[in-house]
Amino acid sequence: MTALRWARILRSLGHGVSILREYDSESLDSLIALHARRSHQSIKLFQREHRDQPIIVALTGTDLYRDLQKSKHAQQSLKLATRIIVLQPKARDELDAQLRQKVRLIYQSVEMRSPRKHKESSSSPGSFSVCVIGHLRNVKDPFRAAMAARLLPSWSRIRVTQVGGAMTNLMTTRAHEEMKANARYGWLGELPQWRVRQVLSRCRACVVSSKMEGGANVLSEAIVAGVPVLASR
Repeated sequence: MTALRWARILRSLGHGVSILREYDSESLDSLIALHARRSHQSIKLFQREHRDQPIIVALTGTDLYRDLQKSKHAQQSLKLATRIIVLQPKARDELDAQLRQKVRLIYQSVEMRSPRKHKESSSSPGSFSVCVIGHLRNVKDPFRAAMAARLLPSWSRIRVTQVGGAMTNLMTTRAHEEMKANARYGWLGELPQWRVRQVLSRCRACVVSSKMEGGANVLSEAIVAGVPVLASR
């Protein structure tokens, strides 16, 4: 999703953009890599074939809070980078001093819209709706809100709506099992962006429960929509 969103922005500015899983000796003017460790081979090959062309590495949460401490490939990617993009100001503190001069902070942008009045969900009249938005991946700890909802007293009106595709069959199974066992929880799966925004704007709060987060786009979306955020640290 990040690659598609950034490509759309760059094209609107007049640039030609190719989205690739791996760089394979194409003739390009620059490389933007969205993950330091996973993009290491592409970064290394591009640097060897285009020594004068810029390499921009965007750091993810797993880069910042896991891979850079353990992965030599992630570390080498940053050494080869011309610029390093981070999505929140504290990310700079996770880097070695000699790398910080390469860093540029870019906050995740969203389309400005007037905050909507909160509407009760038509499927659960009178409920207090909380949403969790993002792909179902272990690093996102996607079922944390659902598990917390199980502990609520019977009179609580809180309902948890999960939006996002499951990245594994195990996650799909877990989501279906949670819906069967937890009357407060519903999973909508992957939705188009306009529907995601609609769900978000109708909720009373948004939960961002990631174990490692580089800069969640849904955080910006929630702020613009006027929806309070409950986030992990």
